[in-house]
Amino acid sequence: MRPSLAQILSFVGGYVDTLGFLALQGLFTAHVTGNFVTFGAAMVHGATGAWAKLLVLPVFCVAVLLTRLASRRLDETGRPALRVLLAAQCTFLFLGAVLAVALGPFADADRPAALLTGMVLVAAMAVQNAAHRAHLPEAPPSTLMTGTTTQIMIDLADLLRGVPTEHAARSRIARMSAAVAAFALGCGLAALLYYLVGLAALALAPALILVAATDPASAKAT
Repeated sequence: MRPSLAQILSFVGGYVDTLGFLALQGLFTAHVTGNFVTFGAAMVHGATGAWAKLLVLPVFCVAVLLTRLASRRLDETGRPALRVLLAAQCTFLFLGAVLAVALGPFADADRPAALLTGMVLVAAMAVQNAAHRAHLPEAPPSTLMTGTTTQIMIDLADLLRGVPTEHAARSRIARMSAAVAAFALGCGLAALLYYLVGLAALALAPALILVAATDPASAKAT
């Protein structure tokens, strides 16, 4: 079975977040609020990357803001907004992969080359987050699985107690479990490919988003 558009995005979320963490000294490029924790750890242990972790949130916020404005404009002109936004994300991911291969490896995440690479990847994942929320509102989040996992367990508890056949928990638990599985698979494959080929592993991410952008669902989503 071909994975759904939402499942591809979940896979990419786990994949890029893991590669960013491995390549950029613990920088989360998708789960950006996780950088608050790693920033505190960097302060205590004297590790590199503190400035990168501070810069992530404003870059992410500006990218989400611009993505939302672009999305509204695309909707107003009748263009397939999700498809265009995915193409933009693909471009950012491709540029991030080129920069990583050309400028890496990165021993210090606060060096200009590492900062540039990291912020390009953050912008790519900001586009994905904003596009997902705006155009796939019924799908589980693609870059953060804590809330999704919590909902799965709540639904599982309800199913164990017994719910009507048409209860939303039955379809929701399957949809959310698929998202978590795709995200986890992305994390695992990213770690494996980083071990095998290093920063070149980033090349898979734009290829997958290109596949997502050509999915008919990306043209139909509203």
